Amino acid sequence: MELLNKGIQIIDLTPENIAQYGVCGYKDINKHLELQRKAAWFKKYYPKGLRIKAIISESGGYQGMIEYIPGEFAHRPVDAKGYMFIHCIFVGFKKEFKGKGYASSLIDECIEESKNQKMNGVAVITRNGSFMAKKDIFIKKGFSLIEKIAPDFELLVLKFDKQSIDPKMKVNSIKNYSKDLVIIRSPQCPYSVKNVDAIMLTAKKMNLNPTLIEMDDSEAVQNSPCAFGTFCIIHEGNIISHHPISNTRFENIMKTKKLEE
Repeated sequence: MELLNKGIQIIDLTPENIAQYGVCGYKDINKHLELQRKAAWFKKYYPKGLRIKAIISESGGYQGMIEYIPGEFAHRPVDAKGYMFIHCIFVGFKKEFKGKGYASSLIDECIEESKNQKMNGVAVITRNGSFMAKKDIFIKKGFSLIEKIAPDFELLVLKFDKQSIDPKMKVNSIKNYSKDLVIIRSPQCPYSVKNVDAIMLTAKKMNLNPTLIEMDDSEAVQNSPCAFGTFCIIHEGNIISHHPISNTRFENIMKTKKLEE
């Protein structure tokens, strides 16, 4: 536990207290399947070095987090063994908690722990689109851009040992996902739960043949054909969403595709 400002703390989440604080806006483990799945996944990977640190405000409650794990267990399609890998970071469900330097403090926590563990450095995938942080804050911390992959994903690294081999993104084949409609998800991202059932029903109503693939471990995610890794929607061998989307958004995408045919 670290005190940042008056009433603002960084809390280490554990399998024992994650239900108390929640994660990603989900607070009721008895109500939210998203939190149940996340908590079970967290418990599985915590002994492997998975860590979640949360920004907790006395007045505003849960206001942000950083999640990271040793690269060999990263839930992204990367080869980052020897590096600490950041899955996600965000701060500020409420605007008054943005721009206060809290995200920078969370990254510092990760860097310090990575150095203490004698890692080669810290790696992260960023993007200009939704559901991931942009690269700017990492560049300010000394990270360097080393690889890009379409449509807007970027692999950055902060190396402690300049002689260490760079991490790299895995470009996995999409050929194994040539069925009508394939939805891939992992419990790493709780936002991959809410709308999937509705999307599956909508797909069936649109005479599609949806297949849901659950990626239960890091090996499966690292072999995902999507750079986001923990969620993807593929239609007839083409990625139509790199991140979780609403049922309405899915329906609009499919209607547009039909009009274009």
